[in-house]
Amino acid sequence: MTTKKNFLLFDPALLKPAVAAAFTKLSPAVQWRNPVMFVVYIGSIITTLLGLQALQGVGDASAGFVLSVAAWLWFTVLFANFAEALAEGRAKAQAASLRGLKKSTWAKKLKEPRYGSAFLPEQAENLRKGDVVLVEATEMIPLDGEVIQGVATVDESAITGESAPVVRESGGDFASVTGGTRVLSDWLVVRIGVNPGESFLDRMISMVEGAKRQKTPNEIALSILLVALTIVFLVVTVTLLPFSLFSVGAAGAGTAVSLTALIALLVCLIPTTIGGLLSAVGVAGMSRMMQANVIATSGRAVEAAGDVDVLLLDKTGTITHGNRQASKFLPAPGVAENQLALCASQASVADETPEGRSIVVLAQRLGAVQALVGKTQEVAFTAQTRMSGVDVSQADGTVRSLRKGAVDAVRKYVESMGGKVPAEVIRAADEVSRRGSTPLAVADGATVLGVVELKDIVKAGIKERFGELRRMGIKTVMITGDNKLTAAAIAAEAGVDDFLAEATPEDKLKLIRSYQADGRLVAMTGDGTNDAPALAQADVAVAMNSGTQAAKEAGNMVDLDSNPTKLLEIVETGKALLMTRGSLTTFSIANDVAKYFAIIPAIFVSTYPQLAALNVMQLGSPNSAILSAVIFNALIIIALIPLALKGVKYRAMGAAVLLRRNLLIYGLGGLLVPFIGIKLIDMVLVALHMA
Repeated sequence: MTTKKNFLLFDPALLKPAVAAAFTKLSPAVQWRNPVMFVVYIGSIITTLLGLQALQGVGDASAGFVLSVAAWLWFTVLFANFAEALAEGRAKAQAASLRGLKKSTWAKKLKEPRYGSAFLPEQAENLRKGDVVLVEATEMIPLDGEVIQGVATVDESAITGESAPVVRESGGDFASVTGGTRVLSDWLVVRIGVNPGESFLDRMISMVEGAKRQKTPNEIALSILLVALTIVFLVVTVTLLPFSLFSVGAAGAGTAVSLTALIALLVCLIPTTIGGLLSAVGVAGMSRMMQANVIATSGRAVEAAGDVDVLLLDKTGTITHGNRQASKFLPAPGVAENQLALCASQASVADETPEGRSIVVLAQRLGAVQALVGKTQEVAFTAQTRMSGVDVSQADGTVRSLRKGAVDAVRKYVESMGGKVPAEVIRAADEVSRRGSTPLAVADGATVLGVVELKDIVKAGIKERFGELRRMGIKTVMITGDNKLTAAAIAAEAGVDDFLAEATPEDKLKLIRSYQADGRLVAMTGDGTNDAPALAQADVAVAMNSGTQAAKEAGNMVDLDSNPTKLLEIVETGKALLMTRGSLTTFSIANDVAKYFAIIPAIFVSTYPQLAALNVMQLGSPNSAILSAVIFNALIIIALIPLALKGVKYRAMGAAVLLRRNLLIYGLGGLLVPFIGIKLIDMVLVALHMA
């Protein structure tokens, strides 16, 4: 079976297409989209024409010098094209590997939505949203959907890259299945959730296509700055020719600056380094998200991840392991433990969650299992009621209501029926909460029978991760449906900054809006339909691949691994993108300062001999200085491609520390590297008598 492939930084399979694309992108229709490199492109054309003119003995510079400058200007454009093509090639190759997963498959379309119903063979492309199909062992799931019957192991390596099979079953958080994955054992009855062309695989392919990437607001703002600098230097350079002609005429000596030298000066002064790599940095950011098994719907989402300063994290599965298990029955006064266990297990018979099953298992160990007599009706858990259970119709016409759920929710339910919660039960629940466990109250009608203790464990190392986030200036907020005492105990153990207990979908939405009203950017994860409103409101919303279709559509990122802690990695990747762009911009501008000392004295030394004092690099000749600067200007783009694609490694530091570090490494480095590089190139040119 085809699987998602990761590519090396300079994978041979990507280099050849990138080289070809670098020449294809020489089209004016492509070049004008990058104003900085378009100026270099026009300069290359003009210099080439000047070189051809010089071959005929016309012009104010030698043909060899002019054509050498023209050649390296073309290399500058080609190297920038190559950087962008290589970044896009990685994204397109990832998309191509995903496209290979799309195969025309036959599905067993059921006439009735249940196992054992008659079915008709149907091609996957003919299925529609709402259709129900049977998928048996070794068969491929035709389209995205939700399991409504059955339990089976599914190979999702084609999507996630993870070789270990996962269990998919009806009910709970693991009911979502993705088209293109394969059932390994047993069977599943799946209700199709999308129409052909709208599947998750289709959306993945379109998302990772680098050519379809839209520029982000920060990228647009930086582009405007670069264009402004380019226009300023263009105006300055244009005015230098008449100024030089006037100076030579007035002095009656010297040589006016050549047009080739002015073009070389312009190219070396404008920010060509970041201008050539800017698009590659953005494409590579989305590609790095893909390598982390996260699909970003836009570059805007990746960029926003680097700017977030509030993280909303679900307790279960993110901060704790999420496998809460029933560990103890704490009966109310006058209630036997077996009676509480029996009622709790009967209220949990239809509960397919791990917690519900663990209650049944614990009751079985105590021998407190007995089938319900009478007609039963399941009462499903909802985020609003925070209870579940079963209603049993008795032979005498009465209805017995068995409930289990959050203590305050059960209390309100019992009080609405005229009952009262014993003080001993409240104290027991508080004690369970102080231990960091979760108490569930159990009621039979208006009578509270006691509390079930559910234990969960905080993940190892999570406190240290939150400490890193705090140093980054990011506030962490734990969201949980637990009561305040349990939430406070877990929050203290995990080291989060704040928590929201007894959270409902409305509470999450309200919390996000309150932070955004204060001017903060909020990121959160979610997997359920009840998370969709909050995901839609959050600035960075990461939906779990195992979650519902509504959650995936509401989020602007999808985590293929369905790992809620991935949000921390996403934030670091986003910050690395912003740091990479900032570092390259700093390096590029600092580069230009150093190039002034190489090229300006060389251009004007014949007109103003005093400028020879600025030749601090002691370059061989004016022609050698100009050509060395142009060659360095081209080669530095190639040298920085690995940094642009791989990104600057993010470290958990404050903004001020990061700024100082950035200026020290890329600012000071940007000043020193050109001095060394241009001098070495000049020495080679002089030694080879090429200038």
